[in-house]
Amino acid sequence: MLTTLAVLMGLSGLVPIAQAGGSEVDVTLVLAVDTSRSMDFEEIGIQREGYVEALKHKEFIDAVKGGLTGRIAISYFEWAGYVVQDSVIDWQVIETEEDAIAFADKLEARPIATQRRTSISTAIAQGASMIVSSPFQSRRQVIDVSGDGPNNSGDPVTPVRDKAVEAGMIINGLAIMLRPSDAPNGLDKYYADCVIGGPGAFVLPVRKIEDFAVAVRRKLVLEISGFSPPATVQKTAGAETGTDCLIGEKQWRDIFDR
Repeated sequence: MLTTLAVLMGLSGLVPIAQAGGSEVDVTLVLAVDTSRSMDFEEIGIQREGYVEALKHKEFIDAVKGGLTGRIAISYFEWAGYVVQDSVIDWQVIETEEDAIAFADKLEARPIATQRRTSISTAIAQGASMIVSSPFQSRRQVIDVSGDGPNNSGDPVTPVRDKAVEAGMIINGLAIMLRPSDAPNGLDKYYADCVIGGPGAFVLPVRKIEDFAVAVRRKLVLEISGFSPPATVQKTAGAETGTDCLIGEKQWRDIFDR
């Protein structure tokens, strides 16, 4: 079975989306949502409600209509240590309020469940694979990763991130910081240095559960519009800042070495 890094390494041999034919949209956007067991059912439920509310909100619809073509293509999946296959909601074009509500309704109807471990690398590889195989031409290809901890399973995250960025994709992050993180300098700092990448990439932190819906909506509007928020955490090379992009793997290993 191919590793996530092997999947990403193969991207260079595929036909670029801009040459592949299909419908033209402003953005192809994959929502990759963490459902690991470090979050309880209440938190995951509020996370789900945040995405549903954001997708139905007027600001989201207006952002879609404000693009050059006035339409985007969006897909969704949940992940933890692996991609939850029955969570995948395949590509849907959003052009009208009815389109957005229909997609949100599909998401709202999904059962809520949690899984073990955290593999951001697997989430990025899945998102990249879905974008490459999509039937759409788009000006920007975005993988939107939400998570509440560092990578601790599968391939290391940075090589997978770098391959997706080399293939022309943008990776943005939503760092869920409702509880103390395993990342010593803060999960938003870890995401900034180890997860996000591409032109204008950004990470938004969520520190209070009541702020989740607003943060999700803000993130989606920024991604569709192509804007970036003012930098609260500067993205820098991990070697220069001391950010250890393997901290999650090391902590998990230490558990079993005791």
